[in-house]
Amino acid sequence: MTDKAIRDLFLQDSYQHLVHAVEKIEHCLGQLTVEQVWWRPTAEQNSIGNLVLHICGNVGQWILSGVGGEPDSRDRPLEFSERGPLEIVELSDKLQFMLEDVNVFLASLTGQALEEERLLESFQVQGFETTGLGAITHSVTHFVGHMQEIISLTRMQLGPDYQFNWQPSSEVEGAS
Repeated sequence: MTDKAIRDLFLQDSYQHLVHAVEKIEHCLGQLTVEQVWWRPTAEQNSIGNLVLHICGNVGQWILSGVGGEPDSRDRPLEFSERGPLEIVELSDKLQFMLEDVNVFLASLTGQALEEERLLESFQVQGFETTGLGAITHSVTHFVGHMQEIISLTRMQLGPDYQFNWQPSSEVEGAS
């Protein structure tokens, strides 16, 4: 496998991880009321709404601005201080716009020999020294971690009424 093929596969897989995570988050949002989206287990913890704002801000700063060179307009403190209630459709739109922007950016890197240098280049994001590959990896894993937190907060609130996004249906998938 060539370096170009590995790079392109990394970019495609990174994007697919974000797509999968957004699907799971939207599945949660679809089961909740606006009040539940902005509910906090304690005053020190974040609501699902805050987490959605936070992960969209992180992707924008680390991938689109850090790697992509777009202006960094992130207001990180606002991601956590927002009390809403932004409507669920607004949060869903933010997730979809973020995915669209990342897809366009990563597609621009696929197959571009000159852009390969950007993935290996060292630069700073949020005060951390990283490479383009490192920034993408950081942002995707950060996003998936908060997706799990959103699922947990949804399950905490809905209890037995929580609807799973996927259930194994065959022995190969893990069904008993």
